Amino acid sequence: MKHWTETFVEAIRAKRSTGPWRRKDFYGETGCVAPELNLIPAPDRVELTGGVGPFSGDVRTEVDPSLGPEAYRLTVSADGAEIVGGDEAGVFWGRQTLRQMLGPESFRRAPSARGPVSVPYVTVEDRPRFAWRGFMLDVARHFLPKDDVLRYVDLLSAHKLNVLHLHLTDDQGWRVEIRRHPRLTEIGAWRRRTRLGWGEPALWDERPHGGFYTQDDLREIVAYAAERHVTVVPEIDLPGHSQAAIAAYPELGNSDVVDTAALEVWTDWGVNRNVLAPTDAVVRFYEDVLDEVLAIFPGRFVHIGGDECLKDQWRESPTAQARIRELGLENEDGLQSWMIRHFAHWLAARGRRLIGWDEILEGGLADGATVMCWRWYAGGIAAAQAGHSVVMCPQQEVYLDHAQAHGPDEPVPFGWVHTLEDVYRFEPVPPRLTGTPHADNIIGAQANLWTEVVENRGRVDYQAFPRLVAFAEVAWSRLPGPDERDFEDFERRMNRAHYARLDALGVGYRPPGGPHPWQQRPGIPGRMHSKPRKTWRMAD
Repeated sequence: MKHWTETFVEAIRAKRSTGPWRRKDFYGETGCVAPELNLIPAPDRVELTGGVGPFSGDVRTEVDPSLGPEAYRLTVSADGAEIVGGDEAGVFWGRQTLRQMLGPESFRRAPSARGPVSVPYVTVEDRPRFAWRGFMLDVARHFLPKDDVLRYVDLLSAHKLNVLHLHLTDDQGWRVEIRRHPRLTEIGAWRRRTRLGWGEPALWDERPHGGFYTQDDLREIVAYAAERHVTVVPEIDLPGHSQAAIAAYPELGNSDVVDTAALEVWTDWGVNRNVLAPTDAVVRFYEDVLDEVLAIFPGRFVHIGGDECLKDQWRESPTAQARIRELGLENEDGLQSWMIRHFAHWLAARGRRLIGWDEILEGGLADGATVMCWRWYAGGIAAAQAGHSVVMCPQQEVYLDHAQAHGPDEPVPFGWVHTLEDVYRFEPVPPRLTGTPHADNIIGAQANLWTEVVENRGRVDYQAFPRLVAFAEVAWSRLPGPDERDFEDFERRMNRAHYARLDALGVGYRPPGGPHPWQQRPGIPGRMHSKPRKTWRMAD
C-alpha cells in the first residue's frame, strides 16, 4: 500500500517532531467544545466558525500533500462540507469525522429517520500520532467467516484504525488456502473438538470446528480494506504454534523424537512443544507458503510469529543438534534466530519487511526487521534502542481477550483485568524512550484479541468494545501522559454519542454496567493471572 512505504513512516516522524498540537485549541479554554461534538478519536484542533444549522449534504474533497500523510482539514458550513486531505487516506478520515457529526443515523446501512440534519459549523484540523494503528484478530483458534472479517474492517476504519493483523495459522487451525500444499486446509483447517474455557478437569465441545479462507476470499478482504485505507497484515506463525501444519504434513515436525504422523490438529490451549524441524526441506516448504501469501497480500509487512517456540524437541533431536553444529550456532535459541533471519532476508529480497513477536530478538535480529512487543515494554525498548521499528502491544495493557472487570458475571475471565480506563491510559512510548531519538522507532501500537475462548462474532464484539474505541483514541490522538488524561471526558463522549453509534453499527459491546445476561457464560471456567499487572509507569 502506498501509505506503508518507508517515506510514509518517515513523514509521520517528521510531523511528530514539530512539537505537540495545542490541545486547548480543541477543548477551548472552558473545555466546552469536545462535549458538544463528541468526536472519537479526539481531533487535534476544532474551531467554531458559526452556529448550528442544517447540513446541505454537499461534500467537496481535494488533496493537499503539504498537510502530511493521513492528515485532513474538515470545514462544515451552510454550504456543506469541504475535506482537504494530505492524501486520499486523509480525505477518508475526514469523512469519518463528518459522519460522526451527522449523528448515529449515519452509521446505519440505510436511513431510518427523515428530515434535515443539524450540524455545528466548524473547522477541524487533525492528523494521526502513529502510522501503525492496529488490531490483531486471531482467526486460527476460532474461525470467523469472511463476512465477519469484512465487518471488522468497517469497524476499524470508522475509528481511524488502519491495520488489520490476521493471525491465520496456529496449533489449532490453518486458515489460508495454499494451493501447492492443499492438505494444510484439507486437514489442518479442522479440529476434532474444542476445549471450553481453561478449567480442570477440562470441559469439551465435542463438535468439530474449522474453516478457512480461499485465496479469493482473502483478496476480497484485502481489496475491501484498501478501499477503507486499512492494510491487512497476514501472520504465518513459525517455528512454534505449528501443530496444525505438522498434522497435515508430518515431515514438517521433529519426527526423530516424536511420532508426528500420530499428531492431529490440536484441540487444547496453551504453549505446545510440537514445533517445526529446522531443516532445509521445512524452510523450502514455508517459502512455498509465503510465495502464495505475498501474491495475496500486497502490503509491505509480513508477520512470521516467532513466539513461544519451546526448544525441548530440538534439544532431543539429533537432526536439530547436527544443524546447530553445521551452522556454528551456540544453542537452540541461535537455531530459531537462524530461521527468523533466513525469512527476514528472503522477504527483504522480495521488497517486504518481516515483523514478528518480540521473541525474535533472542539470538539476534536481521537489519530491517520490525518487532511487535507483547510480553512487556522491555523487548520494545531494546529493539528501538537498537534501531529497529517497534509496534507496542503489551499484554498487560492492550490484550482484549483479558477480562474487562472483576466479578462473577464476566464471561470466561482470563488474564488481567483491563478496564476501559486502563486501556485509555495505555501509552505506547515507555518513559525510558520519551524525549529520546529512539522514541521515533515506535511506529505505532496495536490491540490484540486472541480467541481461545472467543468463539463467534458476538464474543469478539464483547471483548473488543468499547475498549477498542479507547485504544483508537490513544493511537490517533495526541493525548497528555497517562496520568493526566481526561478519562471522564472520554466517558462523557461515549455516553452522549458513541454508544449510540455502536448501536447503529450493530456492535454487541459490553455495557458500562456489566454484561447482559445473554453475554455471560455461566459454567465455563476462566483463568486469571496471579501476578499483579504491570503498568506503563513501571516500564522505566
